[in-house]
Amino acid sequence: MNIATVSSATPAPSAAVSDAAALAPVLIVGGSGVVGAQGAQALRRLHPRLPLAIAGRDRARAEAVAARVGGASALAVDLQREDLGLPADARFSAVVVFVKDDTLNTLKYALHRRLPYVSTSSGSFEIAPEVSLHLRHPGRSPMLLASHWLAGAATLPALHFAAALRRVERIGLFALLDEHDMGGPAAAADYERLTSAAAAQILERGRWRWVRGEQAAGAGVSVDGTPMPAQAYSPMDVVSLAAATGAHSIRLDLALGETASRRRGEAFSTEIAIELEGEDADGRRVRTRHELVHPQGQAPLTALGIALGVERLLGLDGAEAPAPGLYTPDLLIEPGYFLRRLQEAGLRVVERGVSVEE
Repeated sequence: MNIATVSSATPAPSAAVSDAAALAPVLIVGGSGVVGAQGAQALRRLHPRLPLAIAGRDRARAEAVAARVGGASALAVDLQREDLGLPADARFSAVVVFVKDDTLNTLKYALHRRLPYVSTSSGSFEIAPEVSLHLRHPGRSPMLLASHWLAGAATLPALHFAAALRRVERIGLFALLDEHDMGGPAAAADYERLTSAAAAQILERGRWRWVRGEQAAGAGVSVDGTPMPAQAYSPMDVVSLAAATGAHSIRLDLALGETASRRRGEAFSTEIAIELEGEDADGRRVRTRHELVHPQGQAPLTALGIALGVERLLGLDGAEAPAPGLYTPDLLIEPGYFLRRLQEAGLRVVERGVSVEE
């Protein structure tokens, strides 16, 4: 087995938190947006006593979300300022950012105050500025790079299924985002930037490649068997899976179109297909396919993925909080636990069978 294990113990961790109510509020920047609001609600369901601070450009919208979530305050933030325009005596337990912060002022704010930080909107080609800034201030904050497809909804289940294999050689991810499920303006801007502003990163036969145009063209199959045109996409999934499994070929293809549920005349859903190739415990070559569907679309999965990241960073799951450092979700959260939480929130998982080559 060459799958890297989850880091359940980190050096010099702080004590596990027994009472969420004792913490300062979690600052949720972009918490008044579509996915940010659901992220706040997911945290509230996980930890009803955890104080939250909903922050956005529009104070009135933030107040409306805070009222719906309950036990939350509302703030206006200015990302052009290193203090975010917040009072000097404001106190928080973590900073979670649901928008693309090109200024990195949210990270500077967290580092200055030694707060855990969650980044959610960067492609693999965009993380250098925030990684470099964090590395200049070692020992200050645990930083979670959670800019994976739906905050880990493909990567962590893939690692859970891969644990059944002795060796993983190829991982193919296919994500189908319904065109009626784009979300708010921030999500639409992320999609446009990540699909058109740069080439996509893939791992092909052991070599890292950046592809665009015809080379990026791909295909996938919806859960009802409908073939879908797609294109290579590079959030953080491919690099995380490569580091964790040692697979020689990894690619995530994204399609924007009609999901199977909407073809049936129902509401849109979101679909993820995970294909693994490698060797089973008996040394036989196998290929597996698992299909993941959430009937309410992408936002609930993203929201819960981020909420589980915050839970882990603050030690609210009963284990000790991680020490300062750089993390991805697969380094902090046990894949089986993550998948179980997604299933409790409505995710349906279907195994399409295992093909074995004798």
